[in-house]
Amino acid sequence: MSVKSNLSTCAYAPASIGNVNLGFDVLGAALSPVNGTLLGDSVTVKPLRHLSPFSLTVGGEFADKLPTNIDENIVTQCFVHFVSSLKAKSIDIPNVAMHLEKRLPIGSGLGSSASSIVAAFHALNSYFDNPFNETDLLLMMGQLEGQISGSIHYDNVAPCYLGAMTLMTGDDAIPVTQLPLLDDWYWTVSFSGLSVSTASARGILPKQYPTEDVLTFGRQLGVFVDALHRQDSAQAAKVMHDVIAEPYRKSLLPGFDQARIYSLQNGADAFGISGSGPTVFAVSNSLEKANVIGEYLHSHYVQNNNGFTHVCTLCQAGARIEHQQAS
Repeated sequence: MSVKSNLSTCAYAPASIGNVNLGFDVLGAALSPVNGTLLGDSVTVKPLRHLSPFSLTVGGEFADKLPTNIDENIVTQCFVHFVSSLKAKSIDIPNVAMHLEKRLPIGSGLGSSASSIVAAFHALNSYFDNPFNETDLLLMMGQLEGQISGSIHYDNVAPCYLGAMTLMTGDDAIPVTQLPLLDDWYWTVSFSGLSVSTASARGILPKQYPTEDVLTFGRQLGVFVDALHRQDSAQAAKVMHDVIAEPYRKSLLPGFDQARIYSLQNGADAFGISGSGPTVFAVSNSLEKANVIGEYLHSHYVQNNNGFTHVCTLCQAGARIEHQQAS
């Protein structure tokens, strides 16, 4: 393993939509705003030229929402996990400094923790000359995400890392597979500015579901995946109804029903909750429709100055190395 001891490495990881309505815990999609806004976190790794083995600094619009104790920051926990995994390979690493640029709000339903986790692991792995393969990193990312949400799931970390839309397989050997994209879809995402914790959003769900809902869930997911492979956008949109989480979670989202009605009446082919919420998304087949819906959501769904609305396509590249340069 070679170490880029005189370089700094910066990785960017995009926001993501978990569940995508009909795929609770098994579907995820990465987002890329059409106006070029960086909707995602970045993590930089560089040499640390003093005795401490590690340091972390934070910046960005939502840095003030992070724990003040760096030991509680998820990026620190990623570093500890990465070092432990390297030591299992009998590899020691030099001291490093890391910086997290926090652009995603916490508890937004946009994969905020996943973005930090993916950017941290991707930056560390690249900085240390890629000692872990893609599957190794995905498993690490899922483990760290599980520390926050209470269970290991990949519907945010997988699309954030790999890009596009991903389907979770349940197989640790091949944990995810990427699905075809529909090029004519635009995704209008609107974050209300409120916060919903994943744990709270899971706690509101029932422990058991009616057989009819379980059958609907399985049928819709199968039809959706088939429609993507056939490039049938109308059929794909037709089955994008959430029978698992939305009926219960929408009570946590002020203005959800009104936003849904307006969007579907003004050109959206589908509408739903992004992950645990409170972010919502609308899928439409033209940029004009997406912008109209976006203007309404920004005026009527956003609750405070922390909120925002973006028209996006799906980010095909996923996480990326933004730069490597002399530090």
